[in-house]
Amino acid sequence: MKSKIWFTAAVYRKFWAPRLVIWARKITILGCLLLLISCQAHNQSVDNQIQVKVARVVSGQSLEVLGIGEQPTLISRVRLLGIDAPDLRQSPWGDEARQTLEQLIGDLETPVTLEFDVETKDTIGRTLAYVWRDEKLLNEQVIEQGYALFVGRSPNHKYDQRLERAQQWARLMGKGIWNPEQPMRLTPAEFRRRNL
Repeated sequence: MKSKIWFTAAVYRKFWAPRLVIWARKITILGCLLLLISCQAHNQSVDNQIQVKVARVVSGQSLEVLGIGEQPTLISRVRLLGIDAPDLRQSPWGDEARQTLEQLIGDLETPVTLEFDVETKDTIGRTLAYVWRDEKLLNEQVIEQGYALFVGRSPNHKYDQRLERAQQWARLMGKGIWNPEQPMRLTPAEFRRRNL
């Protein structure tokens, strides 16, 4: 009986103890890495957001804002990421898209939060951003109300799934441009190409 106990203790010391130490080290390292990654993700989310005041809603996908950069009174053009709203000449949807975005923004004195993705400017110099107001993503709200299409633009894909779900819901519900009695026949991009 003593030899059996001794054998089990010896096996434990020689075989299991080193493996448990290795596993404990791996778990500790993994925990440290997860903590480090979560701290970095938190810092990135804070660094890639700014609060601005909206000066004017230009269209269903563009704003003029105050507060970007070093000059707080300089007006900058912002294009909402992930959406393509009807052109203002694309009646009646263009004007309805602009009015929808105006309603979502509400009081111009209350600041909105711009959240940036990988690429912060487009080819014509507009700032690209996700716009938040009262913890609601306005890009998503415009799509969900049926006044913009979801258009993913590489490399900015942070909220693509969320925006695509909003479009599916608007389409199912027949909202705005998806209204079966008065559907929008040309996408905004097609309309712009034909009416240059």
